[in-house]
Amino acid sequence: MDNLLILERLDRLEKLLIGQKEVLTFDEASDYTGISRSYLYKLTSSGKIPHSKPNGKMLFFEKKRLVDWLLQNNRNPQQNLESGTLVHTGNQGTR
Repeated sequence: MDNLLILERLDRLEKLLIGQKEVLTFDEASDYTGISRSYLYKLTSSGKIPHSKPNGKMLFFEKKRLVDWLLQNNRNPQQNLESGTLVHTGNQGTR
């Protein structure tokens, strides 16, 4: 089997295993969120992302809290923004 194919399959299996865990290590959290390791470190050191450091060395992340953090600044879909603008514009024209 081609080495590249083996590595791709191994990567897919690793992602499936991470998907089953509730608590992630630093590297797993980086892979799971897509946040680079250096930026994730900055976020943890500044206390901007929820994490745990039970033994004073290793960082751990609860997957549910990571997802909540990632989705904390919800935005309205473009369609809602456009319809809100139309309503607002329509109200101005009726004065």
